[in-house]
Amino acid sequence: MMIRIPLHEQPELAATSRPDLSRARAPQYGRHLEDFVPGQVFAHPRGFTFERGDVRAFATTFMQANPLYLNREYAQAHGFEDLLVSPQMLFNVVLSLGVQNDSEKAMANLGYYQAQFLRPVYPGDTVRALTKVVERRERGEGKPGIVHIRTLGVNRRGDAVLQYERKIMVRGSGRQVTQASQGEEPLSFPWVEAPEVVLPLADEPKLRLTGGNTYFEDFAAGDIIVHANGRTITDEHVAWTYRVGNTHPLHYDRLYSRAQSGPMSGEPIVYGGLVFAWLEGLASRDVSENALWELGFTEGYHTQPAFSGDTVTAISRVLACEPGPAGAERSCGIVTMQLIGLKNIRAGQALEKFGADLFIKETDKKSLGKEKTGEKIFEIERRLLLKRRP
Repeated sequence: MMIRIPLHEQPELAATSRPDLSRARAPQYGRHLEDFVPGQVFAHPRGFTFERGDVRAFATTFMQANPLYLNREYAQAHGFEDLLVSPQMLFNVVLSLGVQNDSEKAMANLGYYQAQFLRPVYPGDTVRALTKVVERRERGEGKPGIVHIRTLGVNRRGDAVLQYERKIMVRGSGRQVTQASQGEEPLSFPWVEAPEVVLPLADEPKLRLTGGNTYFEDFAAGDIIVHANGRTITDEHVAWTYRVGNTHPLHYDRLYSRAQSGPMSGEPIVYGGLVFAWLEGLASRDVSENALWELGFTEGYHTQPAFSGDTVTAISRVLACEPGPAGAERSCGIVTMQLIGLKNIRAGQALEKFGADLFIKETDKKSLGKEKTGEKIFEIERRLLLKRRP
């Protein structure tokens, strides 16, 4: 159906209309603690189409070295349909799509768990996001609670392309809400309980466009890789926050951020997903340039905020090496790594200063009688499918 709307000269109305202040309203987004009902599913607004220019801009801005995200011919030579959307961009977008419903009122993001990348996403694909509330834990009167959620990124065919769990700290409002709104239609939530990834296995292509030190054979459990370069974050982070769809004002509204208390008060905080992406990019030349797939990550924590002007650096530690999937053992293997993010200190200096304590989870240090590392801003464990040397 087509509609026709005649256009005419528009009269000025404001000068002759007296404002009724009793009708003022201030729309709010995000949810208070009581609004998270275990079992409830939220469909997040908007969705996101991955335009080729944005895919390329993200990969270069966040210093990706893997040609799968930069070179269409290389990706196709490895059996993929097109250039791949980098896992970091997909994760940032899916998380950001959920902020308006999940965490725009959150005090803190407490961690990422069991993130799994299930299918390739290409330029031109559209992804939407869904979240299911797993648990709401109250911690006593006047204290913020903890909400455990699961989030899905779903393509236009309804297939999950990314799934992960997250915990957030949220204040209560004082209202009593114990069940989902009446009349709300239940939404399907295609979480994959026993996920597997189906990937092409092409013959080793003639395109040799990667370094020679990031094949599966180059890593052994116990290796520590000190990534040489740092990345100074500028006010660019504000534009990228909205470019991936994140609506939390803590990342772009100085009036809001200065009204906060504690370490969150002051200048807008860099959205944590972007910090993760920069750290992963700093590591990519040394560990993931020859990756065929990012299998996923877990136990991810932002231990300190980052601000514009901070320089971030990274260290990786190899935790385990194992054969590739059945039938592909001779062409690839799986490496599990711990990625540590730091700010305003060289990675090598941090290793020398803190030693093995750098790799202890910050949440465990109190029970071990150890002090927390002020320069440490992030920690996570990730699994990579790496090519074997031809």
